[in-house]
Amino acid sequence: MAFNAAQYEATTQKLTTGIQTLSEKVSQVGPKAESTANHWYVPDFIGDALIWAANKVIEFGNWVLGKLKELMEGVAAPVYMAIHTWTWQSDIRGGASGVAGTTTADQLQSLKHWTGEAATSYTNAVKAQPIAAAKIGTTADKVATGLALCTTAGVAFYVSLAVILAQYIVTMIGAIAALGSVVFSWAGAALIVGDTSVSVGYIITAVTALAALLGAQAQQMAAIEGEARDMTTYPNGHWPVAAPGA
Repeated sequence: MAFNAAQYEATTQKLTTGIQTLSEKVSQVGPKAESTANHWYVPDFIGDALIWAANKVIEFGNWVLGKLKELMEGVAAPVYMAIHTWTWQSDIRGGASGVAGTTTADQLQSLKHWTGEAATSYTNAVKAQPIAAAKIGTTADKVATGLALCTTAGVAFYVSLAVILAQYIVTMIGAIAALGSVVFSWAGAALIVGDTSVSVGYIITAVTALAALLGAQAQQMAAIEGEARDMTTYPNGHWPVAAPGA
């Protein structure tokens, strides 16, 4: 999936606005429950159920807010990964493939005017150049692929968070309305708490799925580092010598 900067910006804006809205809703829970519980016609056991439910709703709401704010610290990561994906593909891989193409034996212009033992020796010496350049291109392509997958995973993760947040705000609005109702019971209190705790599980599931995917990508990056340290193409860790020894 190609990265769409405008769509992703819209997603991050929804998250930012949603977090502010959720914070406002959480702050309304306590006063609403206390106002209802303090009515003269509300029995003590109903008032106790209201306050208990309100405290639980606030507890879950604050957890969700804290987790969302924590996760938002990495919201810019997909943007930077998309930029670096382009750099690795177009600049590094493209440049390396250009070097590989222009240093092959049939592309060396000097050999059209130069023959003999020296020319042959030079041709043999330069054989390692396109191979070394192609190695850079291959590694760059793998890095770009890993970054692209991480970008896609990051975008999908924050889109899912935006959906979860929107649903949670609706649930919170319903909880506030229920806490303002005089038709209440301990069963109703448990139902409200259950509804507001569902999104906690959704967030944990989303984070777990993202961590698993990025863990796999970390393994791929480790393999790329190992490939970059391969001395086969770069003798003693250096670019192969392009001039004949004698």
